[in-house]
Amino acid sequence: MLMGIDAAIKNLLQGPRFPDREFIRSGPTFGEVYAMAAGLRAAFNRPGYQGESVCLASDNKAVMAAALLSALAGGPPLLLPYSFSAQALARLRKLTGFTTAIADGAREFPEGVTVISPQQANPVGLATATPGLPGRELLKIFTGGSTGAPQVWAKTAENIFGEGFALSRYFKVTEKDRIVATMPPYHIYGLLFSVLLPLVSSATVMAGTPSFPGEIADVIREQGATLLASIPAHYRALRGRNLADCPLRLAFSSAGMLDAEDNEAFYRDNKVGIAEVYGSTETGGIATRNRFLGETHFTPFPLVSWKIKDDRICVASPFLSPGLPREEDGFFMGGDRVKPCGTNGFILMGRIDGVSKVGGKRVDLEEVRAIIKKEPSVRDCVVIALPVAGGRESRLAALIQGVAVDMDVIKKRLAVSLESYALPRLIRIVRSIPVKENGKYDRDAIRRLFES
Repeated sequence: MLMGIDAAIKNLLQGPRFPDREFIRSGPTFGEVYAMAAGLRAAFNRPGYQGESVCLASDNKAVMAAALLSALAGGPPLLLPYSFSAQALARLRKLTGFTTAIADGAREFPEGVTVISPQQANPVGLATATPGLPGRELLKIFTGGSTGAPQVWAKTAENIFGEGFALSRYFKVTEKDRIVATMPPYHIYGLLFSVLLPLVSSATVMAGTPSFPGEIADVIREQGATLLASIPAHYRALRGRNLADCPLRLAFSSAGMLDAEDNEAFYRDNKVGIAEVYGSTETGGIATRNRFLGETHFTPFPLVSWKIKDDRICVASPFLSPGLPREEDGFFMGGDRVKPCGTNGFILMGRIDGVSKVGGKRVDLEEVRAIIKKEPSVRDCVVIALPVAGGRESRLAALIQGVAVDMDVIKKRLAVSLESYALPRLIRIVRSIPVKENGKYDRDAIRRLFES
């Protein structure tokens, strides 16, 4: 268990250590964030709101921090959409029935939703509020699936704020740091590194989420950033960009496996190592490595217990979502194959289940297969994930059995049904799909077909 989480939460609600320091660079201060949190808490301090989840439809990091503080101080749990489109909000309303939302800009909500705009109030109310128990549900995070069907992961106060405190301690983040993040704050990685981490460490975060290489480099230089939180695709795009004249001291990468060549190029260009963070929305952070420091394998974070069972990673930590299935010993068995390395570490060997990550996003292989099999000329189909650069990232390949299969028709069917990242990059048509003697697909033989 995370020691001292009750005391840490209570201390956080007492008020900011540096009220006049900017939470967002050239934006709201920590004092103003706390005042917004008090305003939201006052707005929800009515019996009708107690226990009813509220949709947090904002990507403003200060508003998000204020909403989280409000929920921490005994306010209603929050619902975090994976998108703010009218379709996503309508789907969320259908799934949860929410009737109240927090928003600081124009959003197209379903009829009957009351929208609350953040207003400031005396933050003393936060300090005197009775915080919810650390195990109380604080947040539900909705993640988009390959066909738009969301997955839902609950997070407790201990899950979310406990991980924020743990990251701050592990990476020695302080009020002197300035953070640039290139991923949206309504995704778990962005939420942790651009909202929670600055909130608990008193670091300053940059307002936007730059995504183009020149834009990222310019923001780092202009804002004097000391920490960069980004994703593998952006590190690849940053190759050749020299940031050696910046005060950047550390970079983070998550949401997929970082290619070794991209990692090496970033250090060569900028003399800064990248701390890769391995984990997921539902597990929280599990382990990290920094290849610049000679770390070839992942080392679990101090609060994470781990073991290997049937070649699969199993973890127990304060960051696991409460809805995850656990074995009798309290461990959750993940979907990644690993092998031990060193005295306390492991190497990732690839996914073991039917969900793969492509570009840091989840794709259900069976969903893709079902769409292909709707075509009458398709007799059978197998969709597999071929590992790319490190084992956890994948590219999809579809092996189709049939006669007179029209490839163009298949591709059009897939394009109108799936997000672009979920489309198979390799498609082959065969007379028969290899099977083993027991009738199961021979996946090794199928892989060899794509490698030939």
